[in-house]
Amino acid sequence: MANDVVPPPPLSRQEIMDRYARGNPVLEAIAGRTSVRAFLPAPVARETVERILAVASRAASGSNTQPWKVYVVSGAARDRLTADVLHAHDHDEASHVREYEYYMVNWRDPYLARRRKVGWGLYGMLGIGRQDKEAMHRQRGRNYLFFDAPVGLILTIERDLEQGSWIDLGIFLGNVMTAARGLGLETCAQAAFANFHKVLRRHLPIPDQEIVVCGMALGHPDPDAIVNRLETEREPVAAFARFHER
Repeated sequence: MANDVVPPPPLSRQEIMDRYARGNPVLEAIAGRTSVRAFLPAPVARETVERILAVASRAASGSNTQPWKVYVVSGAARDRLTADVLHAHDHDEASHVREYEYYMVNWRDPYLARRRKVGWGLYGMLGIGRQDKEAMHRQRGRNYLFFDAPVGLILTIERDLEQGSWIDLGIFLGNVMTAARGLGLETCAQAAFANFHKVLRRHLPIPDQEIVVCGMALGHPDPDAIVNRLETEREPVAAFARFHER
């Protein structure tokens, strides 16, 4: 029909970089971010992690409440935690659930279509078929190794805080990712860790009044890992923003 409006196509990371970010280091750090799912064993110094967190703490928060809490694991502490969580994933997964709903309960498009595209894209490039539940389980388990990153972050928030504080925590998370890229590192935010909050509490002094929101892998990306070649698209500005000028 003549009045039908053809929606603009989604943009690749490279297209956003070339059109909007090239030449500006801050914009390049944001536009070039991706979720890395394979890391090198190269260590990350504690001073580097502290630098990232200090810069990220400049995130905006309502009335400067700064609601984020971070537990950093590396070395032997990281290894003990990941082994315990992975064991629970392999042997007792059904009894571990997160304390909040991350995803919508009743999926619908366009959100369902986007989720399926990235999910099957990831499994497809790894050669995992749609009926191979065992291989899917193993790949999900890679989360609980922080995808081999030497540093893992567990982020929590006090449970009596409201939705605005969760927004503030999200801003802080974005800052951590961007600050890491500024130092040549990459990240992967991992809501999957929230499922195993009971296991995490065996290893970390997380009080009962805090909810585990997510984990985050931090380290040097493996440039040769095929899983790190996964590309995700973004809707163009015209698809999600409306400008009112008159």
